Amino acid sequence: MIDKTQSKLFQPLLIGDGKIRLDHRVVFAPLTRNRGEPSHRISTAQTPNRIWYPGDLMVEYYVQRTTKGGLVISEGIPPSLESNGMPGVPGLFTQEQADGWRKVVDAVHKKGGYIYCQLWHAGRATIPQMSGSPPVSASASVWDSPDECYSHIPVDETKPVRYADHPPVELSIEHIKKTIKDYCDAAEKAMHVGFDGVEIHAGNGYLPEQFLSSNINKRTDEYGGSPEKRCRFVLELMDKLAKRIGEGNLAIRLSPFGLFNQARSEQRVETWTYLCKSLKYAHPALSYVSFIEPRYEQIFSYKEKDKFLASWGLADVTLDPFREIFGDTPFFSAGGWDDTNPWGVIESGKYDALLYGRYFISNPDLVTRLKNGIPLAAYDRTRFYGPFKDNTIGYTDYPVAEQIISE
Repeated sequence: MIDKTQSKLFQPLLIGDGKIRLDHRVVFAPLTRNRGEPSHRISTAQTPNRIWYPGDLMVEYYVQRTTKGGLVISEGIPPSLESNGMPGVPGLFTQEQADGWRKVVDAVHKKGGYIYCQLWHAGRATIPQMSGSPPVSASASVWDSPDECYSHIPVDETKPVRYADHPPVELSIEHIKKTIKDYCDAAEKAMHVGFDGVEIHAGNGYLPEQFLSSNINKRTDEYGGSPEKRCRFVLELMDKLAKRIGEGNLAIRLSPFGLFNQARSEQRVETWTYLCKSLKYAHPALSYVSFIEPRYEQIFSYKEKDKFLASWGLADVTLDPFREIFGDTPFFSAGGWDDTNPWGVIESGKYDALLYGRYFISNPDLVTRLKNGIPLAAYDRTRFYGPFKDNTIGYTDYPVAEQIISE
């Protein structure tokens, strides 16, 4: 029997190049929930709302899941209008948005927690009706699956929109520089409003991974054509961010074996190994690195994902080689963790912290439940992605264990 209260999962961890001392290693993962407030209440096809900011409901949601000395990673925050991939997602490129995020950050800090800002650029995983401009990517690669549709039906339209009908524009060198500047400006704003650090979302088939993926990045210049060149955008981005906010305040999320958003890259081991070695060499004091488990996939079962890995000759792949590369950089794992499988993982030295997403949605007191062996409540997948008429349902109405017991 394992004494869960003595698990290393509930022991301190230093991140942020030693500046932040977490009281435990159960991390609230970044989760897109689409519950922002619209800047313009009336949205029509002629004048659609494209900008959202954090309101009081979002403050409540984050506070509910904050623990003393615990780390919260924000939902993906677009650094520009062009980068936004979904409605209801608050960015960080207007003063109204900055003021809203400051309220979230202040509330998390008041409860004794820490919060990082995850910056997210959808790249080609958006449509013009959402961003108001053509999607952009490493190359003008048409969506691999012709029938895959955008997540939300646009305002005043009646049917889903196919990604393939809106191929991306290849980013010019000048546009790449502007995009990196957008990231840096948003990161600086994040630190200014009080976030404890910034995490770059470089996984799940979004813009940075679009540069890393050989099936999307067809460039023949210095940003494509080999594993090393496909890594250039991410490495330049991290270099500029480190100079702007300090590498000790900077983290990155990677999914080397992911398939989401049609990421079908070849040379995965070569590409991500080069990327990670380069990151460790250039930025040894990164706050932490966060990886998604090889067998975890948002769109496929474990059995289906295993078939993909086997077809690539990676049937036995693990994150161990990347853990070895990063050495003493705090190493986080996300994907598939629940109340049955985290015990002994931190003790083994495999990872330094575990990220929980879906179970943190339905269990705002997740840390308490794990520590005391209280069963986890089920989540309602249909309420993951808003906006809804009543945004509170499946968002801030999940009870804590004490409430359930008292009832």
